[in-house]
Amino acid sequence: MKYKVALTGGIGSGKSTVADAFAEQGANVIDADVIARQVVEPGTPALRAIAEKFGDEMILADGSLNRCLLREHIFASDVDKRWLNGLLHPLIQQETERQMA
Repeated sequence: MKYKVALTGGIGSGKSTVADAFAEQGANVIDADVIARQVVEPGTPALRAIAEKFGDEMILADGSLNRCLLREHIFASDVDKRWLNGLLHPLIQQETERQMA
């Protein structure tokens, strides 16, 4: 029998520790934080959309997302934060569902 268990909680609440314990027992762990980083890897449509919306300075010399600059930008603008969430959340959900299938 297969079970699906969701771990939620605030920063530092032990989610990763519990997930690691499940993984040690052979469970397939799907980490939304990992997926969130994957959807903005170099060459992805989401990273291109971010650069088109906020400018090429959002891309570092190695082609990766300038997370520090993006963080500063979106925390200064609720409109841009909503736009970014609207872009990324569906992609993260789609990949999560794909991995759970």
